Amino acid sequence: MRSDVFEADGARLYYEVRGSGPALLMISGAGGDAGYYSGVAEELADAFTVVTYDRRGNSRSTGRSTGPMTLAQQAVDARRLIESVAGGRALVFGNSGGAIIGLTLAALHPEVLTGPVTHEPPAVNVLPDDDPDRGFFADMAALYAEGGAPAAGRRFAETTRGERTYRWPDDLWKRFLGNQDHLFGTEWSAFAGFRPDSEVLKAAPFPIVLAAGAADRGAYYARPSVEIARRIGVPWAEFPGIHMEFLRSPALFAAGAAGAGDTDAEP
Repeated sequence: MRSDVFEADGARLYYEVRGSGPALLMISGAGGDAGYYSGVAEELADAFTVVTYDRRGNSRSTGRSTGPMTLAQQAVDARRLIESVAGGRALVFGNSGGAIIGLTLAALHPEVLTGPVTHEPPAVNVLPDDDPDRGFFADMAALYAEGGAPAAGRRFAETTRGERTYRWPDDLWKRFLGNQDHLFGTEWSAFAGFRPDSEVLKAAPFPIVLAAGAADRGAYYARPSVEIARRIGVPWAEFPGIHMEFLRSPALFAAGAAGAGDTDAEP
């Protein structure tokens, strides 16, 4: 593994590169840290040049701001990383908020993608109007306003299946705790407002795969993947395990990621 930083719009973005082969950029969700993917990146390094990074304002990257961060900015950062490090085009994998960024990147900068695999984007705005899960982001924002990052972070973990069934690496956990105010105070509103551009994604010049974990059926962060796949007419894939299976069982998750899961599985 080699690591470095590059300059992008006033920020220094930390990244890691492993392996050789076609470029694969992996975008993390809440906490925005390359360390989420260390294990699975090692598993995939025999088939891909795997690029992971700390998203703007998270962990070892700079660029925190006092105002809300847009998904357009997140997509530009990913695009520039692909151009600077990954040879100009890459397959993109994103989990959770990283999946939302991946879909935004596909809509705004398709020229740098060979395709996105988007795992459990919590795009609750695609759920039915009367679905109680549509209130998730607003509820979490209210909890953050009332009790700060510790209260919001605890509740966030409680909503994520499989947490506390495995141990996070100590260094990743410490960095995540330091990223919580950035998540809830700066990034949250953009994730909350996300609505996929169905018409643009339908016309994408590459395959798009929507995915969710087998253990997450029915979860607020899994059901949107099924609906987005239906809207844009692309495959839905079932990956092994939970939302963060790449942390719990990297080898198991890599096996699913390498084949883009069981496409068109019955959701």
